Amino acid sequence: MLKTWRKYGALYLMMIPVICYFLVYGYYPLARGLQISFQDYRLIGNRPYIGFDNYGTVWHDPNFWKSLTNTLVIGGGSLVCGFLAPLIIALSLNEVLKSWFKKTAQMLLYVPHLLSWVVVGGMWIYLLSPDTGLVNLLLQRTLDIPPVHFLAESGWARVVMILVATWKDMGYNCILFLAGIVAINPSLYEAARLDGATRWQQVRYVTLPQIQSTMKVVLLLNTLGLLRIFDQVFILRNNSTAPDVDVLMYYTYQKGILDFHVGVAAAASVLVLIFTLLLTLIVRKLTRFDEV
Repeated sequence: MLKTWRKYGALYLMMIPVICYFLVYGYYPLARGLQISFQDYRLIGNRPYIGFDNYGTVWHDPNFWKSLTNTLVIGGGSLVCGFLAPLIIALSLNEVLKSWFKKTAQMLLYVPHLLSWVVVGGMWIYLLSPDTGLVNLLLQRTLDIPPVHFLAESGWARVVMILVATWKDMGYNCILFLAGIVAINPSLYEAARLDGATRWQQVRYVTLPQIQSTMKVVLLLNTLGLLRIFDQVFILRNNSTAPDVDVLMYYTYQKGILDFHVGVAAAASVLVLIFTLLLTLIVRKLTRFDEV
């Protein structure tokens, strides 16, 4: 034991700041939030424990279930599009022989991921503006379509939020898929070519099965964030579309920050955490994640 400490002591000491970081900024807020969810929380004065009353308030609030429905629609759409679009682009880039073009495309795809949602949201609000937006100008001049209020109509607003979220994170997921593709043993492709496989058959029977573990990781990571979507809704929503785009995290923000019902907001946050854990377990089971 002493010999092990002497050998790896420096590494253990380097882990202490990381452990402290997670304890202070990760687990303490989680434990504090769980405690507040059972309290009648007030800024000043006593904070008596009231059992599951906050959970009952959230459970019987129709706005909570409406927010859950909106979250599943917008988050589910982002999950599907955010998985398929980068996969298709990664497979397409893998077919490109010009390395400079491939690197340039990867860089351009990754840039939106580096931008904050304030910048991305402002940019798309400007592009989709019904009066001066570039998208509406193109639709009018090419298809003679009257201006579309993309962010003022509920149906369009949901689609825009899904597509913009997919566009923003496409580069990050695309790089993960490309990392899995370049790690495939070239001898597998050579064996497939000797057997007479076409390029599409090589993609179907070699590339896709070989990056299966990467696909499972990307799907699981996206699932973990499905119920936590907030930024794009906060930036792109307006009063006319609010009932159809407000999501669970916005419901929590509204209860905790705007209405100052901190106990109710904490209870809603705990329910979101439980739903996320259940959803993650279902995805792990369906994808047989443990068999990676």
